[in-house]
Amino acid sequence: MTLAPLLAASLAIRIHAFAALAALALGAVQLVAPKGTLPHRGLGWLWAALMATVALSSFWIHEMRWFGPFGPIHLLSLYVVWALPRALFRAHRHDVARHAAGMQGLFLGGLVLAGLFTFWPGRIMHQVLFGN
Repeated sequence: MTLAPLLAASLAIRIHAFAALAALALGAVQLVAPKGTLPHRGLGWLWAALMATVALSSFWIHEMRWFGPFGPIHLLSLYVVWALPRALFRAHRHDVARHAAGMQGLFLGGLVLAGLFTFWPGRIMHQVLFGN
């Protein structure tokens, strides 16, 4: 395992990857920590900012081009851009069940599922974890 391929990547990829890793760690904490508390809310806003950073930064990454400059993983980014404000609004409206479902969907779809694609052979995170 080596971080060299990631550290040598473009700024957009580094921002995207480190925000995703931070969101993955913080999201795991948020899923098991007590809900409705001040720390949950504060860390939730931080997690939402990280998720927005992950989604928006992906639009400057064009390593896997299938549709012009975009690839299928960009569809997950569009999902995050659409679903994140909805989940935040549901928390604001105290619709706890739909807020929780939305955030769990963002975590699983926007981070875990998308993260699995990053380990595809030839991609940077594959090189980080498995070498060349």
